[in-house]
Amino acid sequence: MIKYTHSMKQKPLISAVINVRNEGENLKKCLKTLHGFADEVIVTNMHSTDNSREVALSAGAKVYDYRWLKYVEPARNYGLSKATGKWIILLDPDEYLNKTLKSELLRITKRSDVDWVRIPRKNIIFDKWIRHSRCWPDYLIRFFKKNHVTWKNEIHSQPHTTGNGLTILDSEKLALRHINYSTITQYLNQTIRYSHIQADELKAAGYKLKISDLILKPMQEFNSRFYFAEGYKDGMHGLVFCLLQSFAIGLIYIRLWEKYGFADKVLSKESFISATQESLFEHSFWFTKFYLQEYSHNPISNLIIRIRHLFCRITKNL
Repeated sequence: MIKYTHSMKQKPLISAVINVRNEGENLKKCLKTLHGFADEVIVTNMHSTDNSREVALSAGAKVYDYRWLKYVEPARNYGLSKATGKWIILLDPDEYLNKTLKSELLRITKRSDVDWVRIPRKNIIFDKWIRHSRCWPDYLIRFFKKNHVTWKNEIHSQPHTTGNGLTILDSEKLALRHINYSTITQYLNQTIRYSHIQADELKAAGYKLKISDLILKPMQEFNSRFYFAEGYKDGMHGLVFCLLQSFAIGLIYIRLWEKYGFADKVLSKESFISATQESLFEHSFWFTKFYLQEYSHNPISNLIIRIRHLFCRITKNL
């Protein structure tokens, strides 16, 4: 059993808050990295059917049960309300602290001019650290004084902060390690779950589905990650991840179509052609920039690529 450093008579300096749903093995590793750092550990158990609850209890954590939802924000907020420490470290079960980061955060607790800390996160996707593709440094506010950071009970909601913030250097030694996706199946299962939630939110907001949502938005997602964020530098991992991310965006709007009852609308030629031309133009723009920067040293090839892009620009407005 891990002994955390708090006593019954002394208020904890650092509380760790973790929400878990059927991640016993990940949770075990996560809790080990908190040894010697957290004075109190709060685990919000979302009705796990594996040994997650037992793992938390055997490590000396305080366990609170919470109903299972398809996203974590409500359970996370519930866990935060149970924390009693002056400072809070907020983690998922598949996130781990290293010694250097723990030392840095402990030093920050001695400062009076910092209320919350933005930490870089090192995302491991399909067994590789993804350094581009909009995955690094992936800053998150995960260490803060109690009541200085709050979240809405909405999926992927952004934190609201009060007081003074600090951003840690984007160094691997100071990064939170995140085992993000271990398998394609894991990625797809999460994508399917989130697509339902995000489509529900769009429908509740009265969003009207457009042809361009199904054609242009997935292409924009791919371009922004693979070309603009240099996902190609992540090799095969980058290409696959960027393709999967573009699929995930498209699936949200396909789900929205489903939630509107598979409305059988006529496919407007004008809308389809416009969205397709815009999509081709955007892809041509980013591909041309990528090609000229990374691959082409031949002036003839450069000229051909530029002419192709010019053709896309002209046909875009036809």
